[in-house]
Amino acid sequence: MTKLKKIAAIGAMVLVVSATSISAFAASKYSSPAEAVAGLTGKTVESVVTERSETGKTYGTIAKEAGKLEEFKSENLQIKKDILAKRVADGTMTQARADEIIKAMEERQATCDGTGNGGAGCGMGVGFGRGNGRGQGNCINS
Repeated sequence: MTKLKKIAAIGAMVLVVSATSISAFAASKYSSPAEAVAGLTGKTVESVVTERSETGKTYGTIAKEAGKLEEFKSENLQIKKDILAKRVADGTMTQARADEIIKAMEERQATCDGTGNGGAGCGMGVGFGRGNGRGQGNCINS
C-alpha cells in the first residue's frame, strides 16, 4: 500500500507543478507584434510585414486602421511580459527590474495612439530588434 501512496503523491506533485507552470506563464498566443497584428486582423504575417515595410506604418498603426488597437496593445504588452518573465526565470533579470519595466510600459501604453512614438519598452531590454536593451531595437508599438 505504501508503494501506491508514493505513486499517488508523485502524480499529485507532477500535477501541481504542471498547473502552476501554466498559470505562471499566462503567455500570449503570439510571439511578435507582427504575429499579433496578423492574428487580430485576419491578415497573414507576411502581408503585415510587407505592409509595414512598404508603407513605413507601425504595427500599432496597422492594428488601429483595422479597429484593433486596444487588442493589439493588450497582446503586445503580454508579449513583452512573456519576454521579461523568461529573463527572470533565466536569472538574467531581477523580478524587481521586470516589475519596474512593466509599470513603465503600462503607463506609456495608457496614452498610446499606435504610432510608436511613445517609446514604451525602448531601452528597457524588451525590444524585438538587435538592440541590447540600451536604447536600441524596436519599441512596444513598432
